[in-house]
This record gives sequence, structure tokens and C-alpha cells, in this order.
Amino acid sequence: MTAAPSLVTVFGASGFLGRYVIRELTARGWRVRAAVRNPHTAHELKVIGDVGQVQLMQANLRFRKSVARAVEGSDAVINLVSILFESGRQTFEALNVNGAESIGEACAASGVTNVAHVSAIGADDTSLSEYARTKREGEFALQSHVPTADIFRPSIIFGPEDEFFNRFAGLAAMAPALPLIGGGKTQLQPVFVEDVATAIAIAVTRGTKGETFELGGPQTYSFKALMEFILDTIGKKRFLAPVPWFASNIMGFSGELTGALPFVKPFLTRDQVQNLKVDNIASEDALGFEAFGIQPSTIEAIVPSYLAKYRKHGQFYEKPTALNETA
Repeated sequence: MTAAPSLVTVFGASGFLGRYVIRELTARGWRVRAAVRNPHTAHELKVIGDVGQVQLMQANLRFRKSVARAVEGSDAVINLVSILFESGRQTFEALNVNGAESIGEACAASGVTNVAHVSAIGADDTSLSEYARTKREGEFALQSHVPTADIFRPSIIFGPEDEFFNRFAGLAAMAPALPLIGGGKTQLQPVFVEDVATAIAIAVTRGTKGETFELGGPQTYSFKALMEFILDTIGKKRFLAPVPWFASNIMGFSGELTGALPFVKPFLTRDQVQNLKVDNIASEDALGFEAFGIQPSTIEAIVPSYLAKYRKHGQFYEKPTALNETA
């Protein structure tokens, strides 16, 4: 059964994935209620779509009443809220588990059955990673209230504002070496942000059914191969330094100490190190982009366009012949 586009509430609308999801929803005729913690910092969302098609609303997943207000009157709900590291009261338990449950309760109370929830590949309630464990517990919590909610588990999401390719390209522009966490053997399946956003918009437009989708790009790469790709793309030669797991944990602890400072994001945490011990790729038998008729984009087709700023001469940089021969 296809859902008629009407009003959809999007939690986490101001995040990296959020603006792309809103763009896809407005293109399909939805009116969007963008539920964000700080509406005064998200005014750029209001210019997406037609005049008045996107409205901002204050909501915080840690406060159930604000979640209920944001859900009230909606025909569909999308949860994009996610954090990569904990900060103050923004903890994995508070957002990934309790926040997801609050959304589920609010949807059940308002009779909303068309729900999309973004989790992550590797979500596992037995994982030693707090991020992965709470992601899986959040899936359970939400679907216990809304069994028809669709779960989306993307691999590492890339795009112009991503925190993976940009972060390591920025490091390569300044440092003499790049770290290979755990030796750089972990397998990853980067997925384009627009492809993920399109899949989510299609799901709520046709109506969710309680399915789980694992979204990975068309190719898998080792962590080391991605570092090599970044260096080749920005025209830098840097030493790739293998960092064993015990040393990676020390780096993660140092990152957490740095992240305790105001307005500083940790480069790495011990929980992220724990996550990198497990391959981040879609299961062979899982539903994926084929369910939406989407052919996912490659990093080779997208990433070079936004890493240009890290090249010596920006977009006018020409790759030396020697680099071409060794790529």
C-alpha cells in the first residue's frame, strides 16, 4: 500500500544525513516538520522545497513530552538522530536507546505506523562497543512499539560534509603520516549520503512494513585502501603507519581527553576503536538498495569533487604523472 505524502516529522533533521532526507521528501511532495534541538541553528532547512514546505520545531529525544509534541498530527516519522561519541548528557544510552523508545511510544500513542529508523551496520546487542550495542537495543525498543517501522543500517556514509574522508584528508594535509588503526585490515563499504536519503524517502512514501535494510556501497575496501585512495585523490605522499589495537586504544583514550574540552570533537575514541575491530559491510542475505531500485554510487565518482580543497592548488590541481603510474 502506498502512503499519500502529507506531514512527516524528521528527528535529527539538521544533521549530515538530515538535509539530504528533507530534500528527497520535499521532492516527493511531503510537508516536513524538522524536529531539532536548536531550531535557531537550522534555518537553512527552511529554504529546502517550496515556501513553507519545511517547518522547524524544537524537540529533544531526552524529553519525552517534546518528542510527543513533534509526532502529534504526523502521518510518518523518521529518526536520524545519531552520535559517534558521547558528550555530557548526549550519551549512547540516552539517544540510541531511550530516545528511540520515546519515538516509538509517541508514534504508538498517535497511531503512526509509517516509521523509518536509521541504525548502523554492525548493530549488535552483544557487541563490546557501546555504540553498536545501543544501536541494536534502540531498534528493539522502537519496533516493540511500532512493529511496522523499517530499520536502515548504513555503512560509513560519505558526502561533501562527511566526517570520514574529510577528516583523514585534513589530517593528511598537515601530518607526515596517517594511522592504520589495527593495521588497516578492517573492511568497510562506504555509501553515498544521497543514496541513503533516497532509500529512506522511498520507504516512507510507499509505507513501511517492518523490514530491515543494510545499505552499503557497490565496493568494499580495507581501511588501508581507503587511506591510499584519499592520498592519491589529494596528491599527497604520506607514510601509512600501522597502529596495533593496544596502541589504538591509547590513541582513543587521548582522543576522549581532548574531546572533553569545549567545542572539540575527539579524533578517535576507544569505542570507535572497538567498532573498527569488526568489518563494516552488509550481510550477503540482507535487503539492500535493490529493494528501492537504487544503484549506489562509488567513492571514485563522488569523493574527489569535495576533497579538492585539500589539494595543493585546489580544484586546479593536476595529478603528477608519477602518482598516476603508482595509483
